Formats: sequence, C-alpha cells, structure tokens
Amino acid sequence: MPIPDFVVELRRHVGQSRLWLPAVTAVVVHERRLLMVRRADNGAWTPITGIMEPGEEPAVAAVREALEETGVQVRADRLAQVSSGHEVTHANGDLAVYLDLTFACSYVSGEAHVADDESSDVHWWPLDDLPRMTPVLTGRVEAAISGESAARYVG
Repeated sequence: MPIPDFVVELRRHVGQSRLWLPAVTAVVVHERRLLMVRRADNGAWTPITGIMEPGEEPAVAAVREALEETGVQVRADRLAQVSSGHEVTHANGDLAVYLDLTFACSYVSGEAHVADDESSDVHWWPLDDLPRMTPVLTGRVEAAISGESAARYVG
C-alpha cells in the first residue's frame, strides 16, 4: 500500500499541508550487492524506504518494508544514520518532512521481486556499480555500508 491508512486519514484533515512523518530506509546488502527498487512514481532507483506505522518499532518497520516491497526477508543489523530536514513534494502535491532512520540490513531469505505497486522493478546492484541516486539517498547508503559502529546524525 503506497500511503498508510493513518496518513490518508490525516490528509482528510490537513489536505496537502506539510506533515512531519517518521520513516525508515532499509539498506540491504548481500554478497557485495545492494537491493534496490525502481519507484513507480518517478522511475528513480532507491534503497527500500517507507513510513512507519503508529507505535511501530523502527527496525521492525525496516524489515516489514523490505518484505512488502521486494518479497525479501531481511535482518536489521544496526542503525546507520538519523536524518531529517528537507521537504518533499510528492507527485500528488502532498508535502512532508521525514525523520528518517536508516538501517544497515542483511539478507535472510527470499527471491527479490516487485511485491507491491510502489515499485516497477527490483534489482541487486553491485556496490561498485550503483545507479544514480540523490545525494540524500547516497548518504544513507554510504552510512549503512561504512562499517561504522555508531549511527551518523545528519544536521
């Protein structure tokens, strides 16, 4: 489901006004390859991202999003980065600012495939040959594959 039910309900009250939303990015690496999705709305290749459900633990959300979007079961190994600050205007005009919690994740099982309508393709990309991404997403991937033990805090 592209837009969680609780966000749809909020939008009934606030329209397209800016919302502050908690989100996760799951950077899934297996055998030096990164699992990425091609977004159906804009064609961009990205790591797995999604909005947390109310009361959901962040690592659980990252694991859930990976399964929902790619059919792959993953393990959230560590919090890699915390970031926020840039406003996003979605294709439908909705405004949002996300508090993103990026997790370094490991593959557990499953065959990667398009598992929802948010993506048009799913692919394992070699770490040394990733497709173009925005600087924000590149930073999330770099933090996750850095091998650092502490999370990065982007201001």
